[in-house]
Amino acid sequence: MTAARPTALAVIPARGGSKRLPRKNVVEFFGRPILAYTVQAALDAERFARVVVSTDDAEIAEAGAAAGAEIAWRGEALSGDAARVVDVCLDLLAREEAEGRSYEVLSVLYATAPLRAAPDVQAVVDAVADGGYTSALAVTAYPYPVHQALRPSETGPGLTPAFPELIRKRAAEAPAFRVDNGSTYAVRTQAFRANPGWYAEPLYGHEMPRDRSVDIDEPIDLELARVFFKQANGGGA
Repeated sequence: MTAARPTALAVIPARGGSKRLPRKNVVEFFGRPILAYTVQAALDAERFARVVVSTDDAEIAEAGAAAGAEIAWRGEALSGDAARVVDVCLDLLAREEAEGRSYEVLSVLYATAPLRAAPDVQAVVDAVADGGYTSALAVTAYPYPVHQALRPSETGPGLTPAFPELIRKRAAEAPAFRVDNGSTYAVRTQAFRANPGWYAEPLYGHEMPRDRSVDIDEPIDLELARVFFKQANGGGA
């Protein structure tokens, strides 16, 4: 007899007060609010009991609902610049339990990663739900050789190698570093409650190419995402 899949909740955090790119969660992206692409990826993944947009903003709520998500309104304490996504998730999990709903897997999908697709969501969630990992996230390769990173010197002006043991190695000799691409996360709910965050071990990284790994925080990120979207769609929307 096949075991039932763990129950999973998708949370799409999308507050209204973004600063570097105002209204970034509902900025127009090829005819749709950018939030709609993440809602669609979550629904198409067919992994979640509920897909919920957490927001404090009426326009974002309207866009999320139109795309097919459910809406969870945040309180004022979770709406300011200092609000952390982990606190939003803990609050939402508590509210869900008060309504009689519990989840074994929590997934967070950022609204400003429109190039992430349903198979990416599936791979991250499945690593936790079925693959024996406690947490998982989407990753990509660094655009520059990270083993050659420099940081401000602690002993005076200037720079010093961040990884002195690696700085003289060729790229082929250095570890294959990967970085969180800011789009897709999943974690066992019990582990998340014990230590809120996305890096509980064992940790799985689902690798995505850089042309699908654009996390939009600034206008230049939006322009780059538009270029990659056009390339992936034959030059148009």
